[in-house]
Amino acid sequence: MIRVLFFAQLREVLHCHELSLAGPFNDVAALRNELMSRGEPWQEFLQPGKALVAVNQTLEEDSRELKSGDEVAFFPPVTGG
Repeated sequence: MIRVLFFAQLREVLHCHELSLAGPFNDVAALRNELMSRGEPWQEFLQPGKALVAVNQTLEEDSRELKSGDEVAFFPPVTGG
């Protein structure tokens, strides 16, 4: 089971803060594609570049392998000034 969390704007537009998914998902890209297959607004807001991802609280790339028990968090890019 993979625990998936959504933060900030993603939580609001997806109307979801957490999911538990059985998979299997080989990597973050496979998980992202599964979530995006839910249609709009998932497809629009979870695209690479529009949503960053952390696995077990470490910022990762979509090529990061996943295993049962991982926590995956999606969040929008952060800007500051």
